[in-house]
Amino acid sequence: MARDTAGKASSDKVGTICRALRRAIIEQALEPGAKLPEDALGESFGVSRTIARHALGQLAAEGLVELRRNRIAVVATPSWQEARDTFDIRIELERLVVRQLAGRLGKAQLAALRAHVDAEDAVRGGADAVSIRLATEFHILLATMTESPILIRYVSEIAYRCCLTLSLFSRPHSSECAINEHRLLIDALEKGDTEQVMSLMHHHLDSVAERALVAQAKPRGRNIVDILAPYAEPPAVQAISRKRPLNAAE
Repeated sequence: MARDTAGKASSDKVGTICRALRRAIIEQALEPGAKLPEDALGESFGVSRTIARHALGQLAAEGLVELRRNRIAVVATPSWQEARDTFDIRIELERLVVRQLAGRLGKAQLAALRAHVDAEDAVRGGADAVSIRLATEFHILLATMTESPILIRYVSEIAYRCCLTLSLFSRPHSSECAINEHRLLIDALEKGDTEQVMSLMHHHLDSVAERALVAQAKPRGRNIVDILAPYAEPPAVQAISRKRPLNAAE
């Protein structure tokens, strides 16, 4: 029993680190190529290097981290072609998602989707990284509503990979188009027009790629312990700190 309890505690810690690092990558606090030393992760999250290593292995399996020789881990750096291919695969996966959901969503689900888009609209004009995170979470919310473990897993993983590519190949652009496209998707899902919603999803994700995959961002070069400090805080503290602009301390 004690061994089972210890194993669950270890798994929970790994999950906590993975969630924090994913968010740091999504919000572009950690840019592609940034080193992820096990000792720095241990210091940030108060865990052993072994647990940190397990978390990095899980993120490597998701394509967000690259494990190199001598146990050096870095945020993955996909090529431009890999980035484009990732979006193409994502398009096909998410066409399956909306095909399953068209005409089958309840009022509460539709309200949750519209509330999420309202949240996207509320941060429009603010930090690009927050807009990208919320837009990604909209797509993951759609996948979750299918109740298909396979679709949820693969859509989540590939959506996170797309966030990574957006932090590497991106140009400043308004989030207004994406928000309007999300609203159109919800309307089509409510109407139950399967062909229209699949077409809208294809056009939406293809447009996201075309709007964003242009230039390579310059590295910022910050200390990883400082970068991860807000992500290692308890969720309640994070909720308070998220009310401030993402780059308020920079």
